[in-house]
Amino acid sequence: MRILIAEDNALLREGLVLLLGSEGHEVCATVENGDDLLPALLEHRPDVAVVDVRLPPTFRDEGLRAVVEARRQLPTLPVLVLSQYVERAYATELLAQNAAGVGYLLKDRVGRAEEFLQALQRVADGGTAMDPEVISQLMVRRVGADPLSTLTQREREVLALMAEGRNNGTIAELLFITESSVNKHIGNIFAKLNMPTPESGHRRVLAVLTYLRA
Repeated sequence: MRILIAEDNALLREGLVLLLGSEGHEVCATVENGDDLLPALLEHRPDVAVVDVRLPPTFRDEGLRAVVEARRQLPTLPVLVLSQYVERAYATELLAQNAAGVGYLLKDRVGRAEEFLQALQRVADGGTAMDPEVISQLMVRRVGADPLSTLTQREREVLALMAEGRNNGTIAELLFITESSVNKHIGNIFAKLNMPTPESGHRRVLAVLTYLRA
């Protein structure tokens, strides 16, 4: 894959370059600030971008704003966002466009190389990779305004794991149920959320998007 990295921390940035290079990926560009990020994304059009939310000069939301604008111009651009903390407003803004090809990981997760690489691949393939802690903090519901109110507790658990990017087999293992039960729960989720009937992978993304935006 061709990967663009936007990270102001030199140690983390170079560590990512070495890690990705060792896996056979090409780092096509690195940037250290928000001003350079959008032009670099539009110029290089990477297979996936790894972007810190907070970049110079203000260390507020430069990275996120550049990514949101880039995905307006390049809607299929996969982006894996990194953050030291859960930025609820920023994450919601990014997910409001489209959940396909979007990941949001806390930086602690990057230290677990295998998990990070798996998440990066899922995002590059058009899936989702949401940190469990991000999901738990985004899922503060307003009573009476929840489109997921018809889902059972088990169906919510299955959908939360779908949002993390887990496949059906892994969901079954984590919830100690059979894979056929997972398939049944997912079918119920699609039906209750009025998901369209095309290709199931696309419906998974739509279901996750509904979950994260609710």
